[in-house]
Amino acid sequence: MSIANVKRRQFIVGAISTALAALGGSRLLPRIDAAPPRQSPNGHGDSHSGGVFGAMGEVDHERNGFHPSELLVDFNYGDQVYQEDGRTVREYNLIAVDKEVEIAPGLFFPAWTYNGRIPGPTIRCTEGDLLRIHFVNAGSHPHTIHFHGIHAAVMDGIPAMPGMPFDMVGPGMIQPGDSFTYEFVAEPFGCHLYHCHAIPLKRHIHKGLYGAFIVDPPEGRPEATELVMVMNGFDTNFDDENEVYAVNTVAFAYNNDVIPLKVGERVRLYLINLTEFDLINSFHLHAEFFDYYDHGTTLTPTQRRVDTIMQCQGQRGILEFNYQKPGMYMFHAHQSEFAELGWMGMFHVTEEEHHGDA
Repeated sequence: MSIANVKRRQFIVGAISTALAALGGSRLLPRIDAAPPRQSPNGHGDSHSGGVFGAMGEVDHERNGFHPSELLVDFNYGDQVYQEDGRTVREYNLIAVDKEVEIAPGLFFPAWTYNGRIPGPTIRCTEGDLLRIHFVNAGSHPHTIHFHGIHAAVMDGIPAMPGMPFDMVGPGMIQPGDSFTYEFVAEPFGCHLYHCHAIPLKRHIHKGLYGAFIVDPPEGRPEATELVMVMNGFDTNFDDENEVYAVNTVAFAYNNDVIPLKVGERVRLYLINLTEFDLINSFHLHAEFFDYYDHGTTLTPTQRRVDTIMQCQGQRGILEFNYQKPGMYMFHAHQSEFAELGWMGMFHVTEEEHHGDA
């Protein structure tokens, strides 16, 4: 499907009847208001009954090279880990590559990626570890990596400023074919992120150059089932307005592959907003409340017993919750348009042990 023909309010979604879903195919559905619905006696169209949100067809995750279900739990603790002068050293390899990514069935986006995926690898470590991130720019444009955290200016990953020496701002933008190693001590603990800071910034972030950066406290956190969700959006016709929204890139991914949980288990969700072109994004949890740790830099909640949180771009935090009853529970953005354009999913909560088969 040509991305040039996809408009924000024409994208997918609405009610998918059982009959339509059975047809399969790789075409995106029109919105439910594309044709006048039949009216029922209560004044609502028949399209309100028997429908679910989603898209027809399936994304080819193998072609993409990543699966949203795997991104939830894929923590990279280092491509090499060793001790040096009494300190743990973790080395990571990040490569910027241009890649076409299927973000909804039949809809392909010309992305810029770290390691061929959006979001990039979830870098995880412990506060006080020495990190060495070896970056190679194999893409077609200059790129950088900027980490949210504490580090020297030379490791900040920003474009070079006119007249400022290397020891003030670092190497600047890494040109195609070049490389650089970012090195710093991981601090503070929390839920952080990294992204390209090349100019134009909005385009480099929007095209997919970002990822989660989790720094654990030295004493750790209580045991929990841990998940990573990066909220993102995609401007498919490059008019500075998103037509598709998601967590972890693929629209409605967790409607199609629901997330299994167990009754009573503690769930720790690392939530990061990297949506471009919209001032805020949000997360709403159905039928339960959560404690929220803004930026994850405290061990006590900054908000208690809430069911909706808003984040501007670059904001992040940790949600902790547990379900007490089995069932299928929805989560989504509480900007309704975002939800209808792909940012929606389901938790499947059961009482039996099931994670090994998930």
